[in-house]
Amino acid sequence: MTTASAPGGSAFAPGAGTAVPVPAATSAAPASVEPSGADAATRGAGTRARRRPGLAWLGLTPFAAYVLLFLAVPAVIAVGSGFTTGDGAVTLANLAAFGDPSVLRAFGGSFGLSAVSAVIGAVVGALACWALSALRPDGLVRSMIDSAASVLAQFGGVMLAFAFIATIGVQGLVTTWLVSTFHVDLNADGAFLYTVPGLVIPYVYFQVPLMVLTFMPALEGVRSQWGEAAATLGASRATYWRRIALPVLAPAFWGSLLLLFANAFSSFATAAALISQGGIVPLTIRAQLTSETLIGLQNVAGVLALGMVVVMAVVMGAYSLLQRRAARWQR
Repeated sequence: MTTASAPGGSAFAPGAGTAVPVPAATSAAPASVEPSGADAATRGAGTRARRRPGLAWLGLTPFAAYVLLFLAVPAVIAVGSGFTTGDGAVTLANLAAFGDPSVLRAFGGSFGLSAVSAVIGAVVGALACWALSALRPDGLVRSMIDSAASVLAQFGGVMLAFAFIATIGVQGLVTTWLVSTFHVDLNADGAFLYTVPGLVIPYVYFQVPLMVLTFMPALEGVRSQWGEAAATLGASRATYWRRIALPVLAPAFWGSLLLLFANAFSSFATAAALISQGGIVPLTIRAQLTSETLIGLQNVAGVLALGMVVVMAVVMGAYSLLQRRAARWQR
């Protein structure tokens, strides 16, 4: 069968018994095309959409002003004061405070308190997350626990200290009940709650909910298909957790542990309500602000603040790196 030319410059391509029209390309394009009303509206909407980010940044102005006035400026002043004398002259002699035994004990107490409370909070919180993963995410029990964790993670300061004083203090309810019932005195060797090791108990109280909030998304990111695929290949339950689940969850777990460490390291109000003397860095800074105790050195509080900033920067930097790695499995 042959093809025939159609008028108007179109041709027909050969087919299986059929003729398919193939329009020919025109030699010239129209000089100008007026946009329709819909195109003009779309273009105007796109222009407005491109302008919205600039206006959206204005919504951050109050928050940025708050961060600048109440966080950034005080931090710069506090750290900068460690490099000046009482007359305002710049000096590095104040850094000698890091060699003072009392300062070293304060950092040692903060590191020990933060590490112990972070490890206990991370382990207990991870087990709680594993138990919560069996519940429906939109169920009533799960919603109540998530809400309670959000509140208790921020519950601290004088109210938390008073709660533990009324519970396990020298005359607390649990303390007197143990003495009268089992003849067990929690404070036989002294008021344990009012010491640096005793701070571990109230610190764990807000560390566990914080672990639940930070680690639960990572645990929910573990897909059930991975376990099914491992079982299909003959892997046991223990092999699945050792070779698949735990390596995937490890970055999130260690990142949450570092976050708990930073949370305890920077806490002040609860410790200040329970301990009047130093023992940890925040309380030592308070003592230095009220009365200079290191002879021959000035602005020691600023030097201690510098040490805290360095520690927090290292910890949060490592936390950020671990979170980036953990986020790959949560996409």
